[in-house]
Amino acid sequence: MTIGTGHRYIVSDEQILSGEPIIKGTRTSVRAIVELWRMGLSPEEIPTQLPHLTLAQVFDALSYYSDHQDQIQAYIKRNLVPDDLIDPLVQE
Repeated sequence: MTIGTGHRYIVSDEQILSGEPIIKGTRTSVRAIVELWRMGLSPEEIPTQLPHLTLAQVFDALSYYSDHQDQIQAYIKRNLVPDDLIDPLVQE
């Protein structure tokens, strides 16, 4: 069941990414957008990496993050791949 979040483009659904906030109609998590933004991509650049998203959806995801930083930080931490599991060739 899809649950609204008070943000136009952001919903949660227990059957998609275990209820992690996503962009409505996609499987793209707010976490994924935030991680691209934290890597240095501007909001305007993110739709070039995720072309199924609009700029409005990206800004709404960042707005959601601003309102729920602790929650999204927990999802980021939970999905972090430990360095010892990353192939050394990928780390270069």
